[in-house]
Amino acid sequence: MTMTGRHIAVIGAGAWGTALACAAARTGANVTLWMRSPVAPDVRELPRLPGIHLPDAVHVTGEFPTQADLVLLVVPVQTARQVSAALEQSLAPGIPVITCCKGLEQGTSLLPLDVLAETMPGRPTAVLSGPNFAIEVAQGLPAAATLASADLSLAQHLASQLNSSSFRLYASQDTAAVQLAGAAKNVVAIGAGIVIGAGLGENGRAALITRAVAEIARLAEALGGRASTLAGLSGVGDLILTCTGRGSRNYSLGVELGEGRSLADILASRTTVTEGVLTAPALVALAQSLNVQVPIIETVTHLLSEKLTIDEARSLLLDRPPTVE
Repeated sequence: MTMTGRHIAVIGAGAWGTALACAAARTGANVTLWMRSPVAPDVRELPRLPGIHLPDAVHVTGEFPTQADLVLLVVPVQTARQVSAALEQSLAPGIPVITCCKGLEQGTSLLPLDVLAETMPGRPTAVLSGPNFAIEVAQGLPAAATLASADLSLAQHLASQLNSSSFRLYASQDTAAVQLAGAAKNVVAIGAGIVIGAGLGENGRAALITRAVAEIARLAEALGGRASTLAGLSGVGDLILTCTGRGSRNYSLGVELGEGRSLADILASRTTVTEGVLTAPALVALAQSLNVQVPIIETVTHLLSEKLTIDEARSLLLDRPPTVE
């Protein structure tokens, strides 16, 4: 397929990748959507977002692009290393890559941009994160997100390339806080779901979310980020959506855990990735390496590994000595 005009490549045809391909097409760009599984080139509907008809400007392929104005990497964080390393072998130098995955790599506790620094050294990179359910972005409903890069001028340029009347992007230079918030919110959402599923009330959920913000802020600052970034779309914005919406995979998993289902049974019944389950232990390891206290994140991690019951976790958090906010 010969591309003319602006070209955006999207790597990963899961729900979020499909949604971002739709959003990119609305900017007037030609879009290449890479899919790992073989697919007919004229396919107009993908399994992760049934009912969404791909715009004509979106071309689905199983081949990595060699040229593009920008590339969106939209794969689970645990496969980002493998996919980005393979992509680097095909992609021409200098083309910016925006990671759109949220989480930390298991085993290394690295954030997505740190993984790309190893697999795509020297390439301009950025991260996109915010309070976005894929189905709503695909449908063109109003949404906003943060696009961060260590190079603010690059972040501003990339944001302008992806911005549309239905998908508003804000540039930032605080890559540490933006990435950390995107990873931690999934773990907190599981905790919020457990609170509701166990019948511990809306007050309890609000308290958990709010105090988790303080934990994430401490971690962000330890990584060189700014606590103030947590007040934005990638922080509080994403927490509000992920910790309250039933469309959140992590929150709904937490609700089921709170209602008494086992983690193994819940995961066995799902075909999608629930990033918070894999991110939780990596996040605790990161916090320990930085000597940062994260009691809520640690408690959720212990619940997932069945080291604590819900009653034990409740007592552990509520019986802690009171502190100054």
